[in-house]
Amino acid sequence: MKMMRFLTLPLLALAACAPIPDIAESSNEQAGTPAPTALAENRVSTENLAKWRKGNPSWYAAVEPFQVVGEQGAGLYYVGTEGLGMFFIPTPDGHIVIDGGMPDQASTVAEAITKLGYDPKDIKILLNSHAHLDHSGGLADLKAMSGAQMIASEGDRSALEGGFYLGSEEEDFLFAPPVKVDRIIADGETVSLGGVTMTAHLHPGHSRGCTSWSMDVTQGGKIYDVLVFCSATVAANRLVNPPQYEGIVDDYRSTFDKTRNLNPDVFVANHPGFFGMMKKREKQKAGDALAFVDDKAFGKFITRVEGWFKDALQKQSAKAAP
Repeated sequence: MKMMRFLTLPLLALAACAPIPDIAESSNEQAGTPAPTALAENRVSTENLAKWRKGNPSWYAAVEPFQVVGEQGAGLYYVGTEGLGMFFIPTPDGHIVIDGGMPDQASTVAEAITKLGYDPKDIKILLNSHAHLDHSGGLADLKAMSGAQMIASEGDRSALEGGFYLGSEEEDFLFAPPVKVDRIIADGETVSLGGVTMTAHLHPGHSRGCTSWSMDVTQGGKIYDVLVFCSATVAANRLVNPPQYEGIVDDYRSTFDKTRNLNPDVFVANHPGFFGMMKKREKQKAGDALAFVDDKAFGKFITRVEGWFKDALQKQSAKAAP
Protein backbone atom coordinates (compact mmCIF):
# COMPACT_ATOMS: atom_id res chain seq x y z
CA MET A 1 0.00 0.00 0.00
CA LYS A 2 1.15 3.51 -0.68
CA MET A 3 1.57 5.31 2.63
CA MET A 4 0.94 9.02 3.14
CA ARG A 5 2.78 11.58 5.20
CA PHE A 6 0.09 14.14 6.01
CA LEU A 7 2.46 16.90 7.11
CA THR A 8 1.54 18.89 4.01
CA LEU A 9 0.31 22.26 5.25
CA PRO A 10 1.84 25.11 3.24
CA LEU A 11 3.30 26.79 6.31
CA LEU A 12 5.02 23.73 7.74
CA ALA A 13 8.43 25.01 6.72
CA LEU A 14 7.84 27.94 9.05
CA ALA A 15 6.60 25.80 11.95
CA ALA A 16 8.04 26.62 15.32
CA CYS A 17 10.70 24.04 16.16
CA ALA A 18 11.67 25.22 19.64
CA PRO A 19 10.08 23.47 22.64
CA ILE A 20 6.91 25.19 23.81
CA PRO A 21 6.83 25.97 27.55
CA ASP A 22 3.96 24.40 29.42
CA ILE A 23 1.32 27.09 29.27
CA ALA A 24 -1.45 25.26 31.17
CA GLU A 25 -2.05 26.56 34.66
CA SER A 26 -3.12 23.45 36.53
CA SER A 27 -1.43 23.06 39.94
CA ASN A 28 -0.69 19.36 39.36
CA GLU A 29 0.66 19.85 35.87
CA GLN A 30 4.07 18.26 36.45
CA ALA A 31 2.50 15.02 37.64
CA GLY A 32 0.60 14.85 34.36
CA THR A 33 3.65 15.07 32.11
CA PRO A 34 4.25 11.73 30.36
CA ALA A 35 7.70 10.20 30.09
CA PRO A 36 9.21 10.54 26.59
CA THR A 37 8.17 7.75 24.23
CA ALA A 38 8.91 7.01 20.60
CA LEU A 39 5.99 7.55 18.26
CA ALA A 40 4.74 4.74 16.06
CA GLU A 41 5.10 4.95 12.30
CA ASN A 42 2.32 6.67 10.40
CA ARG A 43 0.54 3.76 8.69
CA VAL A 44 -2.42 5.58 7.12
CA SER A 45 -2.79 4.61 3.46
CA THR A 46 -4.09 6.65 0.55
CA GLU A 47 -6.39 3.76 -0.38
CA ASN A 48 -8.12 3.64 3.00
CA LEU A 49 -8.42 7.40 3.18
CA ALA A 50 -10.13 7.40 -0.22
CA LYS A 51 -12.61 4.80 1.05
CA TRP A 52 -13.43 6.96 4.08
CA ARG A 53 -13.94 10.00 1.87
CA LYS A 54 -16.23 8.08 -0.51
CA GLY A 55 -18.26 6.49 2.27
CA ASN A 56 -18.67 9.64 4.38
CA PRO A 57 -18.98 12.63 2.05
CA SER A 58 -20.49 14.85 4.76
CA TRP A 59 -17.23 14.56 6.68
CA TYR A 60 -15.56 16.48 3.87
CA ALA A 61 -18.38 18.88 2.97
CA ALA A 62 -17.31 22.44 3.64
CA VAL A 63 -18.98 24.63 6.26
CA GLU A 64 -18.17 28.32 6.64
CA PRO A 65 -16.59 28.75 10.11
CA PHE A 66 -18.74 30.61 12.61
CA GLN A 67 -19.06 31.63 16.24
CA VAL A 68 -21.28 29.27 18.22
CA VAL A 69 -21.52 31.45 21.32
CA GLY A 70 -19.59 34.35 22.83
CA GLU A 71 -18.64 37.98 22.39
CA GLN A 72 -16.58 39.26 19.50
CA GLY A 73 -13.12 37.71 19.53
CA ALA A 74 -13.94 35.30 22.34
CA GLY A 75 -15.98 32.20 23.05
CA LEU A 76 -16.44 29.05 21.00
CA TYR A 77 -16.11 28.83 17.21
CA TYR A 78 -16.93 26.00 14.81
CA VAL A 79 -14.12 25.10 12.37
CA GLY A 80 -15.31 21.67 11.21
CA THR A 81 -17.31 20.25 8.32
CA GLU A 82 -20.90 19.13 7.82
CA GLY A 83 -20.16 15.79 9.44
CA LEU A 84 -17.18 16.32 11.75
CA GLY A 85 -17.07 18.84 14.57
CA MET A 86 -13.83 20.70 15.29
CA PHE A 87 -13.77 23.70 17.63
CA PHE A 88 -11.64 26.79 18.10
CA ILE A 89 -11.26 28.96 21.21
CA PRO A 90 -9.24 32.16 20.67
CA THR A 91 -7.44 33.90 23.54
CA PRO A 92 -5.06 36.88 23.76
CA ASP A 93 -2.21 34.48 24.62
CA GLY A 94 -2.75 31.99 21.82
CA HIS A 95 -5.49 29.60 20.88
CA ILE A 96 -7.09 26.26 21.76
CA VAL A 97 -8.34 23.68 19.25
CA ILE A 98 -10.50 20.67 20.08
CA ASP A 99 -10.12 17.77 17.59
CA GLY A 100 -8.38 17.63 14.23
CA GLY A 101 -10.81 15.70 12.03
CA MET A 102 -9.58 13.08 9.56
CA PRO A 103 -5.89 12.48 8.78
CA ASP A 104 -5.93 14.89 5.83
CA GLN A 105 -8.03 17.63 7.46
CA ALA A 106 -5.52 19.69 9.43
CA SER A 107 -5.49 22.08 6.47
CA THR A 108 -9.30 22.33 6.70
CA VAL A 109 -9.04 23.41 10.34
CA ALA A 110 -6.16 25.78 9.61
CA GLU A 111 -7.98 27.42 6.71
CA ALA A 112 -11.12 27.89 8.83
CA ILE A 113 -9.09 29.55 11.58
CA THR A 114 -7.48 31.83 9.01
CA LYS A 115 -10.92 32.79 7.64
CA LEU A 116 -11.91 33.83 11.15
CA GLY A 117 -8.98 36.24 11.17
CA TYR A 118 -6.52 34.26 13.30
CA ASP A 119 -3.17 32.61 12.59
CA PRO A 120 -3.21 28.82 13.02
CA LYS A 121 0.47 28.98 13.95
CA ASP A 122 -0.71 30.66 17.18
CA ILE A 123 -2.47 27.50 18.39
CA LYS A 124 -0.95 26.77 21.81
CA ILE A 125 -3.11 23.88 23.05
CA LEU A 126 -4.57 20.89 21.22
CA LEU A 127 -7.31 18.89 22.93
CA ASN A 128 -8.96 15.68 21.76
CA SER A 129 -12.41 14.27 22.44
CA HIS A 130 -11.28 10.71 21.74
CA ALA A 131 -8.66 8.68 19.92
CA HIS A 132 -10.51 7.63 16.76
CA LEU A 133 -9.13 8.66 13.39
CA ASP A 134 -12.08 10.90 12.45
CA HIS A 135 -11.31 13.14 15.43
CA SER A 136 -7.61 12.60 16.13
CA GLY A 137 -6.45 12.26 12.53
CA GLY A 138 -5.39 15.87 11.94
CA LEU A 139 -3.78 16.49 15.32
CA ALA A 140 -0.24 15.47 14.33
CA ASP A 141 -0.22 17.94 11.42
CA LEU A 142 -1.70 20.73 13.56
CA LYS A 143 0.93 20.10 16.21
CA ALA A 144 3.75 20.11 13.66
CA MET A 145 2.46 23.34 12.16
CA SER A 146 2.02 25.25 15.42
CA GLY A 147 4.23 23.58 18.04
CA ALA A 148 1.14 23.34 20.26
CA GLN A 149 1.00 21.26 23.42
CA MET A 150 -1.07 18.08 23.01
CA ILE A 151 -3.19 17.32 26.07
CA ALA A 152 -5.20 14.10 26.44
CA SER A 153 -6.30 11.46 28.93
CA GLU A 154 -4.20 8.49 29.98
CA GLY A 155 -6.91 6.15 28.66
CA ASP A 156 -6.42 7.41 25.11
CA ARG A 157 -2.69 8.02 25.22
CA SER A 158 -1.65 4.62 23.81
CA ALA A 159 -4.04 4.93 20.86
CA LEU A 160 -3.00 8.51 20.08
CA GLU A 161 0.71 7.75 20.21
CA GLY A 162 0.33 4.34 18.55
CA GLY A 163 -1.95 5.52 15.75
CA PHE A 164 -4.45 2.70 16.25
CA TYR A 165 -8.03 1.99 17.38
CA LEU A 166 -7.78 0.40 20.83
CA GLY A 167 -8.90 -3.22 20.70
CA SER A 168 -8.55 -3.30 16.91
CA GLU A 169 -4.85 -2.48 16.79
CA GLU A 170 -4.19 -4.33 13.52
CA GLU A 171 -7.20 -3.03 11.60
CA ASP A 172 -5.48 -0.82 9.05
CA PHE A 173 -8.74 0.86 8.02
CA LEU A 174 -8.78 2.50 11.46
CA PHE A 175 -5.16 3.72 11.61
CA ALA A 176 -4.48 7.38 12.42
CA PRO A 177 -1.28 9.43 12.28
CA PRO A 178 0.40 9.06 15.70
CA VAL A 179 0.64 12.21 17.81
CA LYS A 180 2.80 12.75 20.90
CA VAL A 181 0.87 13.51 24.10
CA ASP A 182 2.68 16.18 26.12
CA ARG A 183 0.43 16.26 29.15
CA ILE A 184 -2.01 13.80 30.68
CA ILE A 185 -5.28 15.26 31.95
CA ALA A 186 -7.40 13.64 34.67
CA ASP A 187 -11.10 13.91 35.40
CA GLY A 188 -11.96 17.36 36.74
CA GLU A 189 -8.55 18.90 35.96
CA THR A 190 -8.37 22.18 34.09
CA VAL A 191 -6.42 23.70 31.24
CA SER A 192 -6.09 27.49 31.24
CA LEU A 193 -4.84 29.94 28.66
CA GLY A 194 -5.40 33.68 28.15
CA GLY A 195 -8.28 33.91 30.62
CA VAL A 196 -10.07 30.80 29.30
CA THR A 197 -10.37 27.70 31.49
CA MET A 198 -11.38 24.33 30.09
CA THR A 199 -12.41 21.52 32.46
CA ALA A 200 -11.88 17.88 31.47
CA HIS A 201 -14.67 15.35 32.09
CA LEU A 202 -13.72 11.72 31.51
CA HIS A 203 -16.64 9.92 29.87
CA PRO A 204 -15.14 6.54 28.87
CA GLY A 205 -16.88 3.89 26.79
CA HIS A 206 -16.84 5.15 23.22
CA SER A 207 -13.08 5.13 23.78
CA ARG A 208 -11.20 4.22 26.94
CA GLY A 209 -10.17 7.82 27.53
CA CYS A 210 -13.13 9.65 25.99
CA THR A 211 -12.93 13.24 27.26
CA SER A 212 -15.57 15.96 27.21
CA TRP A 213 -14.62 19.58 27.76
CA SER A 214 -16.60 22.34 29.46
CA MET A 215 -16.09 26.09 29.68
CA ASP A 216 -17.97 29.23 30.64
CA VAL A 217 -18.69 31.70 27.82
CA THR A 218 -20.11 35.21 28.20
CA GLN A 219 -22.57 36.63 25.70
CA GLY A 220 -24.79 39.67 26.19
CA GLY A 221 -23.68 40.02 29.79
CA LYS A 222 -24.74 36.49 30.70
CA ILE A 223 -22.51 33.50 31.40
CA TYR A 224 -23.36 30.26 29.60
CA ASP A 225 -22.11 26.79 30.51
CA VAL A 226 -20.79 25.11 27.35
CA LEU A 227 -20.17 21.36 26.98
CA VAL A 228 -18.18 19.88 24.09
CA PHE A 229 -19.28 16.27 24.51
CA CYS A 230 -16.98 13.38 23.64
CA SER A 231 -19.47 10.67 22.59
CA ALA A 232 -21.27 7.71 24.11
CA THR A 233 -22.39 5.79 21.04
CA VAL A 234 -21.41 2.15 20.58
CA ALA A 235 -20.46 2.59 16.91
CA ALA A 236 -17.85 -0.04 15.95
CA ASN A 237 -17.16 -1.14 19.52
CA ARG A 238 -17.50 -4.73 20.68
CA LEU A 239 -19.22 -4.86 24.06
CA VAL A 240 -18.78 -8.61 24.59
CA ASN A 241 -16.91 -11.69 23.38
CA PRO A 242 -14.30 -10.18 23.57
CA PRO A 243 -14.98 -6.57 24.59
CA GLN A 244 -13.20 -3.80 22.72
CA TYR A 245 -11.24 -3.24 25.91
CA GLU A 246 -11.58 -4.65 29.42
CA GLY A 247 -14.30 -2.87 31.40
CA ILE A 248 -15.99 -1.15 28.45
CA VAL A 249 -19.55 -1.97 29.54
CA ASP A 250 -18.95 -0.64 33.05
CA ASP A 251 -17.38 2.47 31.54
CA TYR A 252 -20.44 3.15 29.39
CA ARG A 253 -22.72 2.71 32.38
CA SER A 254 -20.57 5.01 34.49
CA THR A 255 -20.68 7.66 31.79
CA PHE A 256 -24.47 7.49 31.55
CA ASP A 257 -24.70 7.77 35.35
CA LYS A 258 -22.44 10.84 35.30
CA THR A 259 -24.19 12.60 32.42
CA ARG A 260 -27.85 11.69 32.91
CA ASN A 261 -28.65 14.86 34.86
CA LEU A 262 -26.31 17.28 33.08
CA ASN A 263 -28.01 20.32 31.59
CA PRO A 264 -25.39 22.58 29.96
CA ASP A 265 -26.71 25.77 28.42
CA VAL A 266 -24.90 24.99 25.17
CA PHE A 267 -24.26 21.43 23.99
CA VAL A 268 -22.03 20.67 21.01
CA ALA A 269 -20.22 17.52 19.93
CA ASN A 270 -17.75 16.08 17.42
CA HIS A 271 -20.53 15.03 15.05
CA PRO A 272 -22.83 17.98 14.22
CA GLY A 273 -25.85 15.73 13.86
CA PHE A 274 -25.68 14.98 17.58
CA PHE A 275 -26.64 18.56 18.44
CA GLY A 276 -28.66 19.60 15.40
CA MET A 277 -26.04 22.05 14.22
CA MET A 278 -27.39 22.81 10.77
CA LYS A 279 -30.87 23.80 11.97
CA LYS A 280 -29.48 25.87 14.83
CA ARG A 281 -27.05 27.57 12.49
CA GLU A 282 -29.87 28.53 10.15
CA LYS A 283 -31.74 30.06 13.11
CA GLN A 284 -28.60 31.90 14.11
CA LYS A 285 -28.11 33.30 10.60
CA ALA A 286 -31.76 34.38 10.61
CA GLY A 287 -31.08 36.60 13.62
CA ASP A 288 -31.37 34.38 16.70
CA ALA A 289 -28.13 35.23 18.52
CA LEU A 290 -28.76 32.50 21.10
CA ALA A 291 -29.75 29.75 18.68
CA PHE A 292 -27.36 27.28 20.29
CA VAL A 293 -28.55 27.93 23.84
CA ASP A 294 -30.83 25.08 24.96
CA ASP A 295 -30.38 23.56 28.41
CA LYS A 296 -32.69 20.64 27.54
CA ALA A 297 -30.84 19.49 24.42
CA PHE A 298 -28.12 17.41 26.08
CA GLY A 299 -30.52 15.58 28.38
CA LYS A 300 -32.64 14.48 25.44
CA PHE A 301 -29.56 13.40 23.52
CA ILE A 302 -27.96 11.33 26.28
CA THR A 303 -31.25 9.59 27.08
CA ARG A 304 -31.53 8.55 23.43
CA VAL A 305 -27.92 7.36 23.30
CA GLU A 306 -28.29 5.33 26.49
CA GLY A 307 -31.21 3.53 24.85
CA TRP A 308 -29.03 2.77 21.82
CA PHE A 309 -26.36 1.34 24.13
CA LYS A 310 -28.83 -0.95 25.92
CA ASP A 311 -30.14 -2.22 22.59
CA ALA A 312 -26.62 -2.85 21.28
CA LEU A 313 -25.60 -4.68 24.46
CA GLN A 314 -28.66 -6.90 24.28
CA LYS A 315 -28.12 -7.72 20.60
CA GLN A 316 -24.40 -8.36 20.95
CA SER A 317 -24.94 -10.52 24.04
CA ALA A 318 -27.64 -12.55 22.33
CA LYS A 319 -25.47 -13.09 19.29
CA ALA A 320 -22.58 -14.24 21.48
CA ALA A 321 -24.69 -16.67 23.53
CA PRO A 322 -24.08 -20.40 22.81
